[in-house]
Amino acid sequence: MGMTISEKILSRHAGLDAVHPGMLINAKVDIAHGNDITAPIAIDAFRKAGGKKVFDRTRVVLIPDHFSPNKDIDSAEQCKMMRDFAHEQELIHYYEVGEAGVEHALLPEKGIVVPGDLTVGADSHTCTYGALGAFSTGVGSTDLAAAMMTGELWFKVPETMKLVYHGRLNPWVGGKDLILYTIGLIGVDGAIYRAMEFTGETISELTMADRFTMANMAIEAGGKAGIFIPDAVTEAYVQGRALRPYTFHTSDPDAVYHSVIDIDVAKIEPQVSFPHLPSNARGISAVGDVKIDQSVIGSCTNGRIEDLRIAAGVLKGRRIAPGYRLIVIPATPVVYRQAMQEGLFDIFLDAGGVISPPTCGPCLGGYMGILAQGERCVSTTNRNFVGRMGHKGSEVYLAGPAVAAATAVLGRLAGPDQLQ
Repeated sequence: MGMTISEKILSRHAGLDAVHPGMLINAKVDIAHGNDITAPIAIDAFRKAGGKKVFDRTRVVLIPDHFSPNKDIDSAEQCKMMRDFAHEQELIHYYEVGEAGVEHALLPEKGIVVPGDLTVGADSHTCTYGALGAFSTGVGSTDLAAAMMTGELWFKVPETMKLVYHGRLNPWVGGKDLILYTIGLIGVDGAIYRAMEFTGETISELTMADRFTMANMAIEAGGKAGIFIPDAVTEAYVQGRALRPYTFHTSDPDAVYHSVIDIDVAKIEPQVSFPHLPSNARGISAVGDVKIDQSVIGSCTNGRIEDLRIAAGVLKGRRIAPGYRLIVIPATPVVYRQAMQEGLFDIFLDAGGVISPPTCGPCLGGYMGILAQGERCVSTTNRNFVGRMGHKGSEVYLAGPAVAAATAVLGRLAGPDQLQ
């Protein structure tokens, strides 16, 4: 019987000829990483378990990105704990402010995760690296501690859902719109503990930025992982940046899937997910007249240079609505510099926006854009749960960068086609 790409990666890392859904395996991990929220807990567990040295100082990665630059004393203490541990363990991949960025944008950008990897991270959006053809999934901090010590973890092999996208994308529709539409279709529990394999003629035309966005949000449908079959687009991305040899896996023609869902993308317009679930998605033509106070353009879903170019294309020559707040957050220092050199910062500043250093801050209600009671934000981030970005009486609407930028101009939910 054939295997899916996910099953092939898991079997190779478990040292087995084959695996099947439901099987419990012990597998070697290629990369184990944590951030300034989750790593301190893992470090504490590592020490309590008697850990002295990490299994491989080149494969344990720590990124201070959620509250860094530190927003208060507590966050400073957490980052210091992680920094001290990184120095003690002589980790190769620890990045201080000035080099650090949003972890799920930074690791692929630096070539730390490569196709064929089995990667775990103490962050639910670790599934992002599935865009590279890696099997990557989020784990708890104690699991991260075990992985840091031994280089291995146990896994239950997931079933795989195959999502096949057909047709040509409509204007202003990208990876964010495809994944919001998909989650709206199957629900936030539609892929619980399954690998979501994204494929089809439309997918083959997507940029890596779009693929990262889609894989990132597999967890918002309950997925264990999101994964793409690596192709020429993947090869072009990893060439010259991969730090290790990589392997392109594919799914066998006779692989067995939990289900196959066909999606005609010609029917999809720019999407907005209303509060308080990513599955509350609807097309931009059906959003009605919803006043918004703030746009956030950034995060591990849409803080890449491609996203900032889209937003700048909408905002060029325009001003945001009076009293509106536009926050732009390049995901990494490389993206920051590139956006500056391309003149995108001039466009954002001329429009009335503010530019933040790389951080996950507002996405989880940390800092750099917290909402007060009754305020509404359209955000390119990936979650819109109650109180996610601030007061529990605030509201977060999820969208791609084109909608977030157009909304900033009109002060209400809008797509670029509604601008004069």
